[in-house]
Parts: sequence; structure tokens; C-alpha cells
Amino acid sequence: MALAGNVAQADDLVQDCIERALRQSAQLREMPLLSAWLRRILRNLYTDEIRKGRTRGTEQDITELVDAVELSAPPVDTGAARDFIAALNSLAPEHREILLLVSVEELSYREIAEELKIPIGTVMSRLARARERLRSVLQGEGAEVIPLPVAPKDKQ
Repeated sequence: MALAGNVAQADDLVQDCIERALRQSAQLREMPLLSAWLRRILRNLYTDEIRKGRTRGTEQDITELVDAVELSAPPVDTGAARDFIAALNSLAPEHREILLLVSVEELSYREIAEELKIPIGTVMSRLARARERLRSVLQGEGAEVIPLPVAPKDKQ
């Protein structure tokens, strides 16, 4: 959901990911690498969707209508969650991906670098930029850089 930006696209991506993984299951040689293999499939599918979106235009998600006052009463106190999701979606895909791999998947910087085939320094700088941007958007300060807590040493 956080990578895709909306529930409908996230559901489609997960379904497509599982379908592709089942079709290509013979390619998985080491079971401990299953989650990294599935994330890579999901990331590739997401990248393909972004490329397709450039040529066919933007689709409007009907889940946006859920918050229309005319159609429903909003649930109590969802403002903070909505603000966080909007801020997360404002990040560049490569920054959002790194942030999610560190915070949700709890991968180390080294594991992320190996999985994405990028230098560890790139992982660290993208993570720092993602955190800075997320914090500034949540605090309503635009692009101003705000110092953030440093990740624990064991993540490096």
C-alpha cells in the first residue's frame, strides 16, 4: 500500500506478484531469499506500472470518493494517518522504497544495498533524504531540511 499509493493498485500489485512468483517458482533456489525475491518481483511490477502510466495517463482511484462528505461520514481521528500517507506518497519512489525497506522490512543497509544492487552509501543518502523530506512535509515546512534521528549502528 505504501509503495503503490492506493489500496486498489496495491491489491493488484500483490496479486500480480504472487501470480508471477508461482509461474517462476523454479527460479527460487534458496528459500531464505524468498522475501527478497518477492520484493524484487513486486518492485519490478511497480516500476512497469509507472512506465505504463506515463503513456496512458493517470487513472483516478474511486477510493478517493470515500472521503466525500456527500457520500459518507468520515471516521473519527484519521487525519494523522491520512497526512502520513500523503507525506509518504510525496516521496520519490526510490526514497519511499528505501524508507520502507528499513522501517517496515527491517533490513540492514547492507541487505538493502545488495538487494537493490546499489552502493551502501547510496542507501544511506537516500534514506536520509527520505526522512528529511517526510519530516518537512509532515511539519508543513516544504523542502526545509530538518535534522533527524540517526539509525541505530546495527542497521549499517
